[in-house]
Amino acid sequence: CPTAADLRPLNGTRVCAQLYTDNSPYYDQCCAGDVLVVEPGSDVPYMPRQWSGEVSSLVVGTRCELNVWSRKGKKGNTRRFGA
Repeated sequence: CPTAADLRPLNGTRVCAQLYTDNSPYYDQCCAGDVLVVEPGSDVPYMPRQWSGEVSSLVVGTRCELNVWSRKGKKGNTRRFGA
C-alpha cells in the first residue's frame, strides 16, 4: 500500500484517501484492484453503485480524515479513519 504521504497523483494535487477493491492477508499484496480516489473536501453521501460493499482496504492521507457510514445517505453506524 502507499503511505499516507504518498497520496499525490502525478500532477501534484493532494488526495485525501484511496479505497481499493482487493485485499490480501499478505501486506505486499494489499491495496490492489480498482481504486476510488477521495479528493479533499469531498462530501459524498452515496457510494458509486459498483463500489457498494466492495471496499476491502484503504489509505488515508496526512491531515485528512475519512468518515464512513454503514447505511446509505449518511445513516447507521459511523467510523472515522485517519492517516
